[in-house]
Amino acid sequence: MALTLGDANRMVQAAIAEAGRINIKLSVSVCDAGGHLLAFNRMEGAIFISAVAAQGKAVGAVGFGRDSGAIPGDSPVIQAIMATQGGRIVPAQGAVCIVQNGEIVGAIGGSGGTAQQDEDCARVGLAAL
Repeated sequence: MALTLGDANRMVQAAIAEAGRINIKLSVSVCDAGGHLLAFNRMEGAIFISAVAAQGKAVGAVGFGRDSGAIPGDSPVIQAIMATQGGRIVPAQGAVCIVQNGEIVGAIGGSGGTAQQDEDCARVGLAAL
């Protein structure tokens, strides 16, 4: 089952709403199973680099099949894989996989708050699915 644009937008909006509720400025990204951007929003006032980080966290989560915070960025193997991906992967807490019927169909990532806030907002977005 493929992730739809409607699903992705609903998750992004839920994550943005949570960021507003906890008073942070967030960028939120949803990618599909291939790591391709499906939906994205950056709140007014969010630092510009959060846009890149949110997307990189989501790509990392879907690529490695685990929460982005669980990717050991100091591992030589992970470093080598990241190098082959041209900087698309950010191994930092803030993204979670989207699983449907036991299959990873994408990931949602946030950036702009603390690492925990980023992940919490991503989880609220995931729950909207």
